[in-house]
Amino acid sequence: MTGLTTHVLDTALGQPASDMKIDLYRLNGAERVFLKTVYTNEDGRIDGGAILTAADVEPGQYELVFFAGDYLRRTGATLTEPAFLEDIPLRFAISDVSAHYHVPLLISAHAYSTYRGS
Repeated sequence: MTGLTTHVLDTALGQPASDMKIDLYRLNGAERVFLKTVYTNEDGRIDGGAILTAADVEPGQYELVFFAGDYLRRTGATLTEPAFLEDIPLRFAISDVSAHYHVPLLISAHAYSTYRGS
């Protein structure tokens, strides 16, 4: 598989984070270009697999914005208002358009982590 994928797991509940809104942007210098909005399914993944297919990927910098606050409120997490983790922007670069870039998010109400997955 090539292109860009993600997977969101709620580490506090020990389950996939379903119905989380995610916006994707491409960064062109100081310009931030909106590409699309996707939502996670019951498995914490995007229906159809890829956020961007190999044909849509270009080398450069990208940003995924995970709307964590909305998701956490729906799960009943104890939050301040605004939530400590309201929106989570993750910036990363794609250098090899023939490779698979998997950018997962592990989340709880007060912490998150990410890594380049496989």
